[in-house]
Amino acid sequence: MKLGFIGGGNMAAAMIGGLLNKGFLAGDIRVAEPVAERRAWLSAEFAVAVEESAAECLNVDVLVLAVKPQQLSALLRGLPPLGKDCLVLSIAAGVRAGDIARWLGGHGAVVRAMPNTPALVGAGVAGLFALPGVSAAQRSQAGQILEAVGLALWVEEESLIDAVTAVSGSGPAYVFLFIEALEQAGVDLGLPPETARLLTLQTFFGAAALAIKDQSHPAELRARVTSKGGTTERGILALEEGGVRYAIGLAARAAAERAREMGDLLGQD
Repeated sequence: MKLGFIGGGNMAAAMIGGLLNKGFLAGDIRVAEPVAERRAWLSAEFAVAVEESAAECLNVDVLVLAVKPQQLSALLRGLPPLGKDCLVLSIAAGVRAGDIARWLGGHGAVVRAMPNTPALVGAGVAGLFALPGVSAAQRSQAGQILEAVGLALWVEEESLIDAVTAVSGSGPAYVFLFIEALEQAGVDLGLPPETARLLTLQTFFGAAALAIKDQSHPAELRARVTSKGGTTERGILALEEGGVRYAIGLAARAAAERAREMGDLLGQD
């Protein structure tokens, strides 16, 4: 599989590194990146071909769009026609697959993906949606690329990508906010800052690892930790009285609404 990346930012670099670790050949990957310093870094780091012009990276099986959403319309309208068998895989947040196809002159083989930042350490998760023109083999290609940096989960309605964005795309920021607050609580209770940080980070890591391995419902896992009349029960009660559960739902709904707004706005071009 020959791959072309338009854009060589952090997410593209994470994907390239993941693909190379999975056994893909550097000689099968080309990257278009306008910034000279970034081109030099990509070439030195991954030994892949790096070009200034996107037009130099189009003769591929899969073209990955990894540029800022606001740049995508003008970029795609300026490209020469793609090969009919070329799969276009977009990781540009908020840009709908149909608009990408339209900007490419009706190219129907488009997959839209919403990865998240833990992909930078190989622990990401991405939601994917394919237009009807995407073949089963091309769906497999798209999944293989995203699985190089984590999990790849398909949705069959594009509107659900907005929900993916709200949960996993924006979700790391929610987690970081909770980490920040719990760490500060530890400091306020008298712990040294470094100790509070390590306790908090390992607690989040361990809890997630346990939930993944055990696969029980989170409510059951929570109940196992929450002894009647104990410290955890008192803490959980404070969280519930503080409206944490409602606030998390509110955050997800707000993020999904903004994702829909972005899709409407970016699709007006």
